[in-house]
Amino acid sequence: MATKKKVITKDDIVSIYMNEVLEKGQKPKSVFHFAKENDFTEAEFYAFFGTLEGLEKEIFRLFFENTVNLLHKNEEYQQYDMKNKMLSFYFTFFEILTANRSYVLQSLKIDRNPLKNLVQLTSLRNSFKEYVSEILTDDYRLEQEKFQKFQESAIQESAWLQLMLTIKFWMDDESAAFEKTDIFIEKSVNASFELMNVAPMNHLIDLGKFLFKEKIYSKQ
Repeated sequence: MATKKKVITKDDIVSIYMNEVLEKGQKPKSVFHFAKENDFTEAEFYAFFGTLEGLEKEIFRLFFENTVNLLHKNEEYQQYDMKNKMLSFYFTFFEILTANRSYVLQSLKIDRNPLKNLVQLTSLRNSFKEYVSEILTDDYRLEQEKFQKFQESAIQESAWLQLMLTIKFWMDDESAAFEKTDIFIEKSVNASFELMNVAPMNHLIDLGKFLFKEKIYSKQ
């Protein structure tokens, strides 16, 4: 009696792909080659992913998803302010990256064109920006509603840039247990929240409104 073939899961495909990239030092040539060499069908692959590029993006999104899931298991996390939530995210996210460091380094350096490597981070970027928006509190929002949408977009983009800089620092970090990355995270997050202090900006907007009214009404 023939043994029943194991049903391949999304996690199986992710694991197989990561191992193949590490062992061969290059990406599979196509979905056909990837599936054939690992004893599953193209149909099984396409049940979860549209392309190999989509799979690559999903791997980094899963790093993010696993981070958030771990954070939400901590009851104290929900009571943190925005800065401490962000610090918790960073430390947890980079623990997960470190557990997969060989793959991350290989995948983000595999193409000679750095921009092609960064395409893998597209889904991570979208998820991270949504996360920043979710944890943004009124302490960091401008009082004037018409400026809030622009402000939120600016905060999301600057937070993403900061995450990218931290990933680059971590990739180049040669310190034991990546302790320099931990220091960088703490200092850079603290600095970014100092810059996000909206009180001076609210005062400037109020001053601008006052001067505008004075200039308009003084002419009537």
